[in-house]
Amino acid sequence: MKKEEELVIITKTYDLILWSCNHTGRFPRQHRFVLGERLERTLYDLLETLIQAKYSRERTPLLNDANLKLEILRFQMRLAKDLQCLQVKSYAFAAKQIDEIGKLVGGWLRSGKTGR
Repeated sequence: MKKEEELVIITKTYDLILWSCNHTGRFPRQHRFVLGERLERTLYDLLETLIQAKYSRERTPLLNDANLKLEILRFQMRLAKDLQCLQVKSYAFAAKQIDEIGKLVGGWLRSGKTGR
């Protein structure tokens, strides 16, 4: 995978974290400190995993872990929507971003584990 493509996946994840921070702070109090915090923590963990993969020779386990985190994020976002913490439009935006990041992770996995 080219350095620019790696940077895109990290940038998209970073941007999703920024977007999320602006939304989870507005969650109703009863959901802000559990669901909101977990959602943000999952996003932070995803970013850290992708950065580790960028600098690792053996990326496959890290990228598989990133895929798992993305799946957890999908459910957390859906739960936020169903609990009316997120508007449908915001949920659609987040789901699209998560899918794009997932496609980039998949491409990175398919490109092989060697080379930086």
